[in-house]
Amino acid sequence: MEFEFEGRTEKEAIDRAAGELGLEKDDFDVEILETQKSSLFKKGLVRIKVHVGNFGTSSSSSRPSASSRPANERGNEQYNRASKPSFGAPVPQDEFEEKMIEFTSGIIERMGYPGKVSILFREKHKLGIKIDSGHSSILIGKKGKNLDALQLLLNIYAGRLGKEETRVILDTENYRIRREESLVRLAYNVAEKVRESRGSVLLEPMNPFDRWLIHTTLNDIGDVETKSEGDGLYKQVRVFYRGLK
Repeated sequence: MEFEFEGRTEKEAIDRAAGELGLEKDDFDVEILETQKSSLFKKGLVRIKVHVGNFGTSSSSSRPSASSRPANERGNEQYNRASKPSFGAPVPQDEFEEKMIEFTSGIIERMGYPGKVSILFREKHKLGIKIDSGHSSILIGKKGKNLDALQLLLNIYAGRLGKEETRVILDTENYRIRREESLVRLAYNVAEKVRESRGSVLLEPMNPFDRWLIHTTLNDIGDVETKSEGDGLYKQVRVFYRGLK
């Protein structure tokens, strides 16, 4: 399910979403749709879209209500105790992790691109899975779309295992980190072009996380604003010049 909220800052919008939905901040994904800087005569505005549950999780998989969450969380205690990512233990620690490793291995083997699958990190409501394969470039695909598709399947499977609140992150060859660094550089380069032209630049379609990274990277630049445009999961970010006010 998706909901939209507004606030003077990103934090205020997220706090409002958590309060009105009765959820913890780690229980939903946030996509920044628009940011407007504050000025002498105008208050700042951040508009966000909140995605409740994992992308692609079937609506038939019921999400625990606020009253039933404590029991569910106790069953997922290992993940709830962690406030920061835990690295260094690639071997599955429980049945859920074993099934996720087995499922991931089965998918890439049936695709014809086998590899070694292990646990990358554990975090509250998040589980990182890593693939080491000689076919990593194919598994990643253009702009990471193959990797995103595989990650979507893993999240659907996790939901069917009763772990709707656990977000699964799939990576190979540190693509996620390299992609983030590339997008940050892109954001700053585009901001400079927009300043020079006093116009706007429309970026390529991106998934919600990539768009969020562009928005947050440029959020503190006073004379530049960003806005998501389009429909569906892959929207475009427009970076435009607003001038200092």
